[in-house]
Order: sequence, then C-alpha cells, then structure tokens
Amino acid sequence: MLPAPMASSSDWNFCPRCGKALSMADDADIACTKECGWELVEYPRVVVAAIVELGETIVLVRNKGWPETWFGLVAGFLEEGETPELGVLRKVKQEVGLSGEVTELLGAWPNFPRNQIMLVFHVAARGRVVAGDDVAGIKQVPPEELRIAPLATGLAVSEWLRRRRERGPTSA
Repeated sequence: MLPAPMASSSDWNFCPRCGKALSMADDADIACTKECGWELVEYPRVVVAAIVELGETIVLVRNKGWPETWFGLVAGFLEEGETPELGVLRKVKQEVGLSGEVTELLGAWPNFPRNQIMLVFHVAARGRVVAGDDVAGIKQVPPEELRIAPLATGLAVSEWLRRRRERGPTSA
C-alpha cells in the first residue's frame, strides 16, 4: 500500500484567506481575486536522499508513522541556501548520527504523488548509528538483500546496484 498523496491545488475550490472561489491566474497559478491577492504557486519540492553505505551494509530508516515493515533511504527536504551535497550529509547526521562523504550523485527522479524531485546520492559513512528524533527504527542490510520498491528511491537503488555490479563491490 502506497502512502496517500498530499493534497494538490486541484483539490482547492475556495481561498483559504477570504473564502471566495478560486480561479486560475494567467500563468496557470491558482489565485483569488485581485482584491484579496492570495496566490498559490505549486513548484515541486526538492528532496535529498542517501544510499548510506556503512562498512558492508546499507543503513535504512523507518520514519514515525510508517508501517512496521517499511524501511527506506535517509531522506529529507533541501533547506534554503543549502547545496544538495550538504543537505544530504545533514540528513544522514540528523537521522542516523553518521558522518560521511558524498561519493556520487546517482540522479534525479520525480515523486509525482508528493510533487517532489528527489536527488539521490551515495554516501560513504563512518561512525556509530544513532537514531534521530524522526526515526522509529533503523536496520542495516547487505546490498544484495535490498528490496526494490517501484518508487523514486527504488529506481535510485536499482541504478546504484547496477553501477556497483559494473565497478565491483569494493569501489565507493
């Protein structure tokens, strides 16, 4: 079962500020009346995600609110003024307590249900795993045991595994 998509602009009929009916602005944004001035521009959010390699394992996380069996990549929103590389290293530190180095940008994948663009990196990590505040569980899995989900991060994991096979498992 996939998570429910976030509400999109097509779900909005009335202005959250004044309550009047909404319309499409000239540039396809959603807008209220000129008097109210409220406007919604829906650009995709940028998410950074990491395939965190620690020794011979990949560190996966289960976020609070996820089913007990769901684990995924360390991921989070890119913050204003932050480079994607620094953002992904910040998320790795926050969620699993590890330091590391970005070794490779694997690519960018759309996550259409959540209106996101995911930039996925490989991170060679070091340190001791410690769960952050938003993490309900952590597990470490050998790369050959990773299960591939048919989502943006799953496509990234498939790409990383393909590249790893081509290079050999000892290359970072």
